[in-house]
Amino acid sequence: MVQNLRMKPNVRNVVHESILLDELFEKYRQSLGVDFDGYKNHCMRVFNFCSALAGNLTDVEDKIAIASFFHDIGIWTDNTFDYLVPSQLLARSYLEQTDRVAWCDEIDAMIGEHHKISKYQANPTWLVEAFRKADWIDLSGGLLRYRLHDDFVTDVLYAFPNAGFHKRLLELSIERFKTHPFSPLPMMKL
Repeated sequence: MVQNLRMKPNVRNVVHESILLDELFEKYRQSLGVDFDGYKNHCMRVFNFCSALAGNLTDVEDKIAIASFFHDIGIWTDNTFDYLVPSQLLARSYLEQTDRVAWCDEIDAMIGEHHKISKYQANPTWLVEAFRKADWIDLSGGLLRYRLHDDFVTDVLYAFPNAGFHKRLLELSIERFKTHPFSPLPMMKL
């Protein structure tokens, strides 16, 4: 919903914050610990990129906010780098508790396919492909842009600094490789 968005000060008017994301983050502050700022800013970047890629679709802000928050949360709540299923289960539980059961399949796919390397094609009316691209924009540090305007991507990256998020992912990847050398990145899909 539009009332769920606030403008981020000191940047162009296209960058938004989400009240719903803020509420979700407060509930998980302790679980995220020292990674709170890094993960929150990552989610805000993904939220902004996905919102822009979704274009003029109506009533999608809450879906994007929920998927953005839950997409990697299993790393911290379940202490695992094989986090897609735990993240999906937490999102589904939240959707059930907030009477949004109709969104379960779409948000489940948004989370489950966000590290897919190739294009998501199963349901083109869903936000899965926009969400996948949004996460890749952030993962690449803005090198991938999927036709988003350069100034917009730069503004979002500036508004929500990395805060050590990608460094933390690298550390987790190295730890995962030590214990699972034949499955170092279980979240990746072709």
